[in-house]
Amino acid sequence: MTYGSRRFADVCLVGAVLAVPLFPRAVLAQETAVDNCLTCHSALDDETLSAPTRAFREDVHGTSGLSCASCHGGDPAAVGFEGMNPATGFVGRPARRELSDFCGRCHSDAQFMRQYNPSLRVDQVAEYITSVHGMRLMQQNDTAVAVCTSCHPAHSIRPPSNPLSSVNPLNVATTCSTCHADAAYMSSYGISTDQLEDYERSIHWEMITVGGDLSAPTCNDCHGNHGATPPGITSVGNVCGQCHSVMADNFALSRHASTFALIGMPGCAACHQNHEIVQANEELLGMSDGAVCVRCHSSDDPGGVVAVSMRSQIDSLMASFAEADSILQQAERAGMEVSEALFELGIANNSMVEARAAVHAANMGAVAERVSEGLEITLQARETGESALAELGFRRTGLAVSVTIILAMIAGLILKIREIENR
Repeated sequence: MTYGSRRFADVCLVGAVLAVPLFPRAVLAQETAVDNCLTCHSALDDETLSAPTRAFREDVHGTSGLSCASCHGGDPAAVGFEGMNPATGFVGRPARRELSDFCGRCHSDAQFMRQYNPSLRVDQVAEYITSVHGMRLMQQNDTAVAVCTSCHPAHSIRPPSNPLSSVNPLNVATTCSTCHADAAYMSSYGISTDQLEDYERSIHWEMITVGGDLSAPTCNDCHGNHGATPPGITSVGNVCGQCHSVMADNFALSRHASTFALIGMPGCAACHQNHEIVQANEELLGMSDGAVCVRCHSSDDPGGVVAVSMRSQIDSLMASFAEADSILQQAERAGMEVSEALFELGIANNSMVEARAAVHAANMGAVAERVSEGLEITLQARETGESALAELGFRRTGLAVSVTIILAMIAGLILKIREIENR
């Protein structure tokens, strides 16, 4: 049997390995001083057979002390093809349909995994079976779907914290797009392939790449990891609500929540889209160009009237806040003590944030209540700033008068001294 044609680069080393039923645990757990698997394969001219040996040096399994035989079985101490004898349990390239079980031999064993990473979950295989990928693979024998090695490249798996890892937050979208941005590959599934293009225009992508916030959502945060699936219409709000909890609570109280579910509209995504989520601002509210409310409402229907009113109220608070802040900043730059008023103005900013969140309840009264609280604070802050500037003007006037009097007295003294000297 010729083994030189096998492509070991596709073999799954996702398992942090050793407790494999096919191989005795003692054999798997041993760390042999001689590993002829690496010795022989690194010397081969065929890149498909030698490249994995170089990649494996940085692989999380390789750095944990595991060997080729930990996943593939066989005898690493043997020389030549004897080490790859199927009778000893050697598996060269597991079939794609068997990969989840192949990797799961270790990754589903809590006791075994505890030796390497006690915090790592051991339900990946159970989740994968519930995913769109897993169900198509298991129930329809669709081997074109994503399997372990589709997301975790065999022999070069790195921890998610590593910037080079295929599942690092910065790289997840690229990893998913390997399939989902390939129009030819996805054509048989009837799924659009513009998700990555849209996502790279979103505020979430900007937060990760520009803001450096690796906690910002990427593909797996909304769709799941091993149990990846499209969020259902009734679950979109729950998905978004994991981060945007206040908005989700308000939306649940609105008429939109029940109406959207009734007509099959996907909650948050109906107004904010799903992948191309832009920075939310007041321009989305109301009946003007660019507002999302105009998609369903007209300016003279009850919903349109409420939208216009909410926008007007928030605009008034924003204008009042900006005016008060400008006056206080001017006073502070001039050296006046207005720190307490600036602190109070920060509370008004909280009211503005709460008013924006209350928009999701589509309740004019809820927005008006927050706006009213904020306006009261901004008006007081503006009065404080104006008083400070008035006092500053008074002080400057007094200083000018004082300086004038002092200069006049000095001039008078000089004249008097000269008069005395002339005598």
